[in-house]
Amino acid sequence: MDNTDGTKGALRSVIRERVVRLTAEERSAVACKIFRAVECEPAFIAAHSVALFASLPDEPSTEEFLHRWYGVKRLLLPRIVGDDMEFCDYEPDSMRAGAYGIAEPASSQPVAVEDIDFMILPGRAFTPEGWRLGRGKGYYDRYMAKEGFRAFTVGVCFAVQVVEHLPLSPYDKRVDKIIY
Repeated sequence: MDNTDGTKGALRSVIRERVVRLTAEERSAVACKIFRAVECEPAFIAAHSVALFASLPDEPSTEEFLHRWYGVKRLLLPRIVGDDMEFCDYEPDSMRAGAYGIAEPASSQPVAVEDIDFMILPGRAFTPEGWRLGRGKGYYDRYMAKEGFRAFTVGVCFAVQVVEHLPLSPYDKRVDKIIY
């Protein structure tokens, strides 16, 4: 682990503690506001296919958003395969616990990277300019670096996860916008 990784690890711990201090009611209310703002984004309105994530308890909940947009837009969720991430069609009845205990689609084929119009990303922390600190495995950074990736990207988080600066590595990717 180099110094940047150590600094990132320390920051992840600080941010995790900030999020833990939010009540479930606060997290729920903020998540509702976040996803209502996402729905007003011109790139979301124009999008046919929307990639997002199955939220963990310390992330803005995607449950209501998935329910509201299922059958209206093509919703895609990530599935971890080894060191890689692929996005597959969201079918509520086909979800299963996958890598790290996160719900993921079990039955559909992966979607081509260039077929994703809009992507909603979680993060441990974001800067106002859109730099993102994930959980440390680099899945999203590697996915966004794939040839053909063209989606408009929106990072979603709680206000306590926005920081002025992040320790950056050469492979880190910036999102187009953050909503918190």
